Amino acid sequence: MAASICSCCKRNETFYFRPYSGERLCQRCFTQSIEAKVRATITRSHMLKFDDHLAVAVSGGKDSLALLYILANLRKFRPKTTLTAVTIDEGIKGYRNEALEIAAQSCKNLDIPHQIFSFRELYGFSLDEVMERTRQRSQTELTACAYCGVLRRRAINAAARAVKADKVATAHTLDDEAQTVLMNILRGDIVRLTKEKPISDKVHPLFVQKIKPFCEIPEKESALYVYAKKIPFQDTPCPYASQALRNDVRGMLNRMEEKHTGTKFTVFRAMEKLRPALEETLKKADFKTCTECGEPSTLDLCKTCELLRQVR
Repeated sequence: MAASICSCCKRNETFYFRPYSGERLCQRCFTQSIEAKVRATITRSHMLKFDDHLAVAVSGGKDSLALLYILANLRKFRPKTTLTAVTIDEGIKGYRNEALEIAAQSCKNLDIPHQIFSFRELYGFSLDEVMERTRQRSQTELTACAYCGVLRRRAINAAARAVKADKVATAHTLDDEAQTVLMNILRGDIVRLTKEKPISDKVHPLFVQKIKPFCEIPEKESALYVYAKKIPFQDTPCPYASQALRNDVRGMLNRMEEKHTGTKFTVFRAMEKLRPALEETLKKADFKTCTECGEPSTLDLCKTCELLRQVR
């Protein structure tokens, strides 16, 4: 049986079939299509100005390293844009060290400055210590992912501020975005539905604007990109991941995508259409200053300090 030919260049053998578009792509055309889609997302959503200093959140996993390599290549098209990689060390024994080494080496190869910020430095506890303390006190209503999500978001913002970045890029893929939409619906968190978007609003001087250049890249294609480009990454799953609601939603979405191609795009794009109406309906919360840490918060005590009080 003859090998199928790339529908883009009409020359090379097919490396990947894209089910939602019907394209058959060779390895070269596939990687170029990912890079072009990211550039298009950045341009369409006005994510970058020509002279932005961009912090890139690099965990050492496949998605963040794929984003780092693509943004590094983007400097050819945007020579005034500068990059600094920031990595958050949550303090997970037997897991995070490998990722830190991979992230540091990748940044060195790409000639990108790299800084590491840890939970212990920022909060006084590693994530392992947070979970040990909550277990000892029988505070089991929150999973490790619930603590990590809040603390990590604050840490990324603090890291971006520390390196004086204008914006911070995270490697949230299409899968992440679709999962987040459904998780917020399942939790009944309509306010957060309006906040999670490809480029965050400028709501407070202490919040560094967040951009998501991978928001329309399926996780499967992000993984295939690093494989095609031979980019080393950490493939060990986080030991706490199985506790998360996201894990269940991921499985459900993957099964739906298998049966109904394009489901993840449909969820993401439906939310993009709904958001303006939700924003119009919901009064935007005014940000105060947290009485404990001085960071912006919609309440007198921010969520980060609320969780840390439980730990202490």
